[in-house]
Amino acid sequence: MTTKLKRLALTLATISASGLFLPGAFASEPVKGGTLIYLEQQAHTNLYPPAGGFYPNGGILNQITDKLTYQNPKTLEIEPWIAESWTVNADATEYTFKIRPGVTFSDGTPLDAAAVAKNYDVFGLGNKALKQPVSEVINNYERSEVVDPQTVKFFFKKPSPGFLQGTSVIGSGLVAASTLALPFEQLGDATKIIGSGPFVVDSETIGKELNLKAREEYAWGPAKLEHQGRAYLDGIKYIITGEDSVRIGALLAGQADFIRQVQAYDEKQVEAQDYQIYAPSTRGVNNSVVFRPDNPLVADVRVRKALLHATDAKEIVTTLFSANYPQATSIIASTALGYRDISAKLAFDPEKAKALLEEAGWTVGANGLRQKDGKELVLTAYESLPQPQNKETLQLVAQQWGKLGVKLTVLAGDSGSRVVDDLDPLKTPVSPAMVGRADPDVIKSQYYPKNRDVLRQKGGQSDKVQSFADDKLNGLLEALTAEPDREKRFAIAGEVQDYVIDQAYAIPIFEEPQAFAGAPYVQGIAFESVGRPSFYSTWLAEH
Repeated sequence: MTTKLKRLALTLATISASGLFLPGAFASEPVKGGTLIYLEQQAHTNLYPPAGGFYPNGGILNQITDKLTYQNPKTLEIEPWIAESWTVNADATEYTFKIRPGVTFSDGTPLDAAAVAKNYDVFGLGNKALKQPVSEVINNYERSEVVDPQTVKFFFKKPSPGFLQGTSVIGSGLVAASTLALPFEQLGDATKIIGSGPFVVDSETIGKELNLKAREEYAWGPAKLEHQGRAYLDGIKYIITGEDSVRIGALLAGQADFIRQVQAYDEKQVEAQDYQIYAPSTRGVNNSVVFRPDNPLVADVRVRKALLHATDAKEIVTTLFSANYPQATSIIASTALGYRDISAKLAFDPEKAKALLEEAGWTVGANGLRQKDGKELVLTAYESLPQPQNKETLQLVAQQWGKLGVKLTVLAGDSGSRVVDDLDPLKTPVSPAMVGRADPDVIKSQYYPKNRDVLRQKGGQSDKVQSFADDKLNGLLEALTAEPDREKRFAIAGEVQDYVIDQAYAIPIFEEPQAFAGAPYVQGIAFESVGRPSFYSTWLAEH
């Protein structure tokens, strides 16, 4: 064990209030008090709420901020929270919310209609002066109107049917005016995030440790939850622990209570000791490999289709993962709203792949690599550190493509050149991608050039793109987020799923959960609709 790991082990041993777990009956009623020791794989980056899509960010924001509405993770219905009620006009261009009285931020300022309006004006329009970007979950936003102290109304330039669900997500956590007044680059400091949630930030060592404490006067949890009032826990201690083996070892030794990012190969040893694996679905765009068609090597749809049919997703899932990682049957999860089963288009067919490459003019050279016009079919991808076993996944994809004479070079996800190279299709023609959200708008978040722009289109996030743009795809994505009729909207979602695969822009591999493990005495763990933990109702049984 390295000196660094020994030091972490000693720290965990010192702060562990629980000691070793001794089997026995647990109390059936929640126990108040105690600090949850939570080991997180990665440090948070920025806690501006729309940046909550990064799971370490969202895992903190979910404890310290409340949302206007609550999406029931079982039914996916939208329920009251900070908003007691709401109305939506027929074409989904106007939304009116009645705000629950008596709610305050932890600095004592009121969470009233004016505060909600201020939050959404920033989330919906951004703030260029402070470099605060527009939220990817809000489309067609125009303005807010404070009707009275407890009533706020929002107006949209075009229908925005996904907005109601968008008020329930991590990226819409409500924060005080003092937080919204800070430039984006200062919001990596958790102590500057003032929310109204059940926990508040007590102290932080940036990049290493974060301590939350329960807010004593908290009394406004989601209206339909059985638990109301103060959180049961006294606090939560987050410790950044990058090494998988150290997180698992600390949990099983009783030095930690709950951990995130449990690899599939560790699940059996956790369950063998009667510890609990949690694997909530992220309900969004599946863990996939995507192409950047601006790169001439993958500009031909026949090449992309060949690589799609050369990818054996079943082998990847059965080799590297567990039953908690279902094989993908579309670009979005089978648990996602608007899902369409297009598994027939994703079939592993190496003979078809060979034929497509030959048809596209790529022949096998003396060195075994496909060649055309003096160029070899050699592609590059960077691993994505947040995604489970992504390096191993890409390496297995590389092996499968290698059988056809296509070389995929997998580079380290922590490489200093990764961020810049990822914006350049010539340097990074292949990329892993996924995003969670329990609404069809998630597809636009993934593919639209003004959002995540995973395909790298002209006019999107990168100025390195020379010419690639897909107006048909972008039109479908715009229609998806502006269609107020539910069935028509789902039909457009299905059309997008078909189109993305017909163009072979993506190779879906598996439905990605968020994998956690907890000690048996940790009770009341809950997750929001895309897999981030909520510790509001969590409690530690005597042990």
